[in-house]
Amino acid sequence: MADYRAPRDDMDFVLHDVFNVTADWQKSDMLAEMMDQDTASAILDEAAKVAEQLIAPVSRQADEEGVSFNGGEVTTPAAYKENFRQLAEGGWVGVTANPDFGGMGLPKSLSAQYEEMLCSADVAFSLYPGLTSGAIMTLDLHGSDDIKQTYLEKMVQGEWTGTMCLTEPHAGTDLGIIKTKAEPQGDDSYLISGTKIFITGGEHDLVDNIVHLVLAKLPDAPAGTKGISLFVVPKFLVNDDGSVGERNAVSCGSIEHKMGIHGSATCVMNFDGARGWMVGEPNRGLAAMFTMMNYERLGVGIQGLGTAERSYQNALEYARERIQGRGAKATRDMSAAADPLLVHGDIRRMLLTMKSLTEGGRAFSTWVGQQLDRAKYGESDEVKQQADAMVALLTPVAKAFLTDTGLESTIHGQQIFGGHGYVREWGQEQLIRDTRIAQIYEGTNGIQALDLLGRKVVGSKGQLLHPFVAEIKAFVNEAATDNWNAQFNQLKQAVDELERVTGQIIERTQSDENQVNSVAVEYLHLVGYIAYAYLWLRMALVAETKQGERPYLASKIKTARFYFARILPRISSLISTIEDGSESLYLHDDEDF
Repeated sequence: MADYRAPRDDMDFVLHDVFNVTADWQKSDMLAEMMDQDTASAILDEAAKVAEQLIAPVSRQADEEGVSFNGGEVTTPAAYKENFRQLAEGGWVGVTANPDFGGMGLPKSLSAQYEEMLCSADVAFSLYPGLTSGAIMTLDLHGSDDIKQTYLEKMVQGEWTGTMCLTEPHAGTDLGIIKTKAEPQGDDSYLISGTKIFITGGEHDLVDNIVHLVLAKLPDAPAGTKGISLFVVPKFLVNDDGSVGERNAVSCGSIEHKMGIHGSATCVMNFDGARGWMVGEPNRGLAAMFTMMNYERLGVGIQGLGTAERSYQNALEYARERIQGRGAKATRDMSAAADPLLVHGDIRRMLLTMKSLTEGGRAFSTWVGQQLDRAKYGESDEVKQQADAMVALLTPVAKAFLTDTGLESTIHGQQIFGGHGYVREWGQEQLIRDTRIAQIYEGTNGIQALDLLGRKVVGSKGQLLHPFVAEIKAFVNEAATDNWNAQFNQLKQAVDELERVTGQIIERTQSDENQVNSVAVEYLHLVGYIAYAYLWLRMALVAETKQGERPYLASKIKTARFYFARILPRISSLISTIEDGSESLYLHDDEDF
């Protein structure tokens, strides 16, 4: 596998030239004090060193070693414990955490770049700090003062890690039927009993304590999701002086043997009357947990982006060095025995597809991060509400589209390697295995599509889509230039089609109960490709003004043209499928299968 190099130039370009995030930061009293462009660049430069020099070099070996389970104890790959210690000492576990508890307090638009680097370096390793970061945020927003004082500083410093315990053997997406119980003890504690599965980092040897956030039901809880409460349940109870105390009644029953992310411990966790404390209000646990899940869903999307970037770097290096066959007459070097793979049309098609999806994905993840920042730090209630609405719409797209295109890019990379991409020696197949899970966990991509179309778009009768459409239309009206006239027309037509098919879907739902289920995935991809087209035009226009001082941006302009010529036309087939509705899917009776 090629040495990983963080795409720092592109990250700075997206952050500061395209989205001008520093202007947003200066509108927030908190961010203005701590963050400017130079500080942001210095932070990302250090993050790049961590990813390139500490994490990435051991990724393949960690994948080969995996995690082991013995008598309830989980051992991670040999390098992980020391690497996690160094990560924690550098303050990287608490990059987005509240400074009151020792965190950096970075805005999400910036931390998204760090997360991408970590995922490119090693997705499996990134999950330990990633889940901890989400747990920190949930406790900070919803925990009592006592809970915050007990857990947050240790978690922010990386001395303890956090988990998210939702899924049970019989209950995955349908959390309303969970069976884990919480029995009140007459003080402020509860005894938690039940089994959770697929718990990332549920048990490991990296730190002294693991803080579980557990969904459970009170004895008198209402049925369904309205009866779920959230509890903090530590592996070890915490003494009054903050030190680790006696073992709680929580244990790891086994670990999963998985297709990928071998260095990540995926655990079955048994809670046998474990002592826990409620986070937030009774029966409001799912809402509190979604604080974590919305950020985690962008984080999972970034996993797809990170592996796609690593795949592109690997495949590009291989395509430049591997000599094989003759290219087109215009490119072949007759003085050499053969030409590099890079000159062949199909190789260029795959590389440019990867490049356009990955750089578009980086812009998209940054854009969503900026919306999260505005929702949190916006200068007015109106700005916060507008950003909240955009986050609600774009979160399922960020999770699903980034991971779907991430898998596509890792497969393209493998194809460029040919047979060498199929064997373990080159490491390319690891990227496919590692990224595949991202389409499944944190809500499968099919569930994300149902969330987008069913709950968000149809549920609001199209109102939630309006800010997205309005922003793109305003951009088309204000920024269109002769140089990009064809692409602006493409984008305008695409948005018009999005509005048309959205209205069609909403109308059909009145008489067809299967409508949303039948076209949701295609609809999500339609939104994703249009969002990328909008962002590619924004990047292209900025790149034109900056390429004199930064010649590498000429490639950005050419890639934008490739995206509109070869990638955006994919929406034609999506629209045709959406127009078919549910008819072809429901022609079969069950026995016909």
